Amino acid sequence: MKKNLLLFTLLVAGIANAQITFTTQSIGTNHSDRGIVDMNGDHLDDVISVSANTVQIFYQNDGGGFTEANISTPTADYTPSWSLAAGDYDGNGLTDLLYGGGQGVTFMKAMDSNTGDSNPIDGFIEDSGSEYVFSQRSNFIDINNDGHLDAFVCHDVEPNVYYINDGNGNFTFNQGGLGDYSSGGHYGSVWVDFDNDRDIDMFIAKCGGESARRDNEMHRNNGDGTYTEIGADLGLEDDMSTWSSAWADYDNDGDMDAWVGASTLDQGFHRLMRNNGNGTFTDVITGSGLESFINTNIENQTYDFDNDGHTDIISSGSILYGNGDMTFTIQGDAPYNGGFGDVNNDGFIDVMGFGFLRINDGNSNNWIKFATEGVESNSQGIGARVEILTASGAQIRDVRSGEGFGNMSSLNSHFGLGTDDAVESVTVYWPSGTIDIFEDLDINQMHVLQEGDGVLGINDAIVANLILYPNPTTDFLNISEDINFDEPIYTVFDAAGRRVMHGRLNDSRIDVSSLANGNYFLRLINNSRRLDRSKIKTQKFTKR
Repeated sequence: MKKNLLLFTLLVAGIANAQITFTTQSIGTNHSDRGIVDMNGDHLDDVISVSANTVQIFYQNDGGGFTEANISTPTADYTPSWSLAAGDYDGNGLTDLLYGGGQGVTFMKAMDSNTGDSNPIDGFIEDSGSEYVFSQRSNFIDINNDGHLDAFVCHDVEPNVYYINDGNGNFTFNQGGLGDYSSGGHYGSVWVDFDNDRDIDMFIAKCGGESARRDNEMHRNNGDGTYTEIGADLGLEDDMSTWSSAWADYDNDGDMDAWVGASTLDQGFHRLMRNNGNGTFTDVITGSGLESFINTNIENQTYDFDNDGHTDIISSGSILYGNGDMTFTIQGDAPYNGGFGDVNNDGFIDVMGFGFLRINDGNSNNWIKFATEGVESNSQGIGARVEILTASGAQIRDVRSGEGFGNMSSLNSHFGLGTDDAVESVTVYWPSGTIDIFEDLDINQMHVLQEGDGVLGINDAIVANLILYPNPTTDFLNISEDINFDEPIYTVFDAAGRRVMHGRLNDSRIDVSSLANGNYFLRLINNSRRLDRSKIKTQKFTKR
């Protein structure tokens, strides 16, 4: 096979082994190149290509190489002309697809006839809604936090739409409440926990038309199935034209920052938004090294391509290499954006698009990556926050389905470690409210993290000095004032361990009047950027 070598060198003093090369390899996709994602539940990233009546999958083999499968589907009413999202929304262990088209939305549910082979998908069930949806970015996410994956779709010319899962993989269509500008302009949605309250929020990059139609939005998750748009309050509202944004902790201080890439420069320049950790963001592009980056494109994504422990940005055929301090080094002649993932399981992020794979040739830096398996949460842990701690500090990732604008990328959480040779701990904050801590995990390996298998459970944090009164209670639960927490986050679990309430503790009492009578657990976590086990307290209470 003929290979063309793309070579580009990162010239940053003090970063060892910074040279990164990509080898270009034909993959033989026959349809719309749309994704790199595990389709069959073995946690290895596969390559997928889609047409109106076929899903072509190149299954990654354990040990290297691919096995090609061309699976006939019912003819889709709408092809993914604008976006593709992937997630196991019916919980059968296989990855399903959402096609976002210019006229509507099609769901393709992966099925298995239990033949016992290693590539179990042998068919798809097609479900296309009758509603007119001019789709842009689409995502799978648990919108109402009931443990089942829902679907969200940006609408170009109307308020956004979303599909609520009944728990059996059947969707109910909804419109409005998550981006309601009457003529749309909603282009690039990304679900991200921007405020570290351990539930997932949504940012929308907006484009086209009058100034108000182009205002970017942030929808804060209120913890009760509702959302509030607060982009202006945060400093994120801007009437630039943008199709997508890239969210990561670019300065490794424990919260998510944002690169908002302009799709045209006649309505505003790119923005590099530092999360100040106090409910505000500041544009810090001046002095970042990106003031001269005038390339524009619809796709913006973020990964640690050189595994140095600092997240990078890929935009418009360039990699903007992060230095870990909100400064970047621009390197052109990089692979253009597409689907991202690790297609040869070597711990380095590869790229797919236009019928080719760009294989990251790697370097000597260490790495670790994780596949999340939900139990109370959705089966792939979409919406979870993963945090690792090494000698160099903490790094964070959110598990997302649907980043950038049109393509689907890996659901695995990938971390570069640089020269660090150990990971002290891994903490997963699951959508259900469960917190797991994993220790003694080897580096330069993939690990499967299953919800509930960590070393921290609800009962592990029950303490005597968290005083709740009255207990039992009917309306309000008062909390002792000596907990010594900074803006704590509270979660209420029922007796079965299901999360039923969640939010920030703004005063010393919680209104529990809406809860059914019964026994509950209240858990408080300090609002810090790194988990401190001494700052987790749980106590039982009864509602009458």
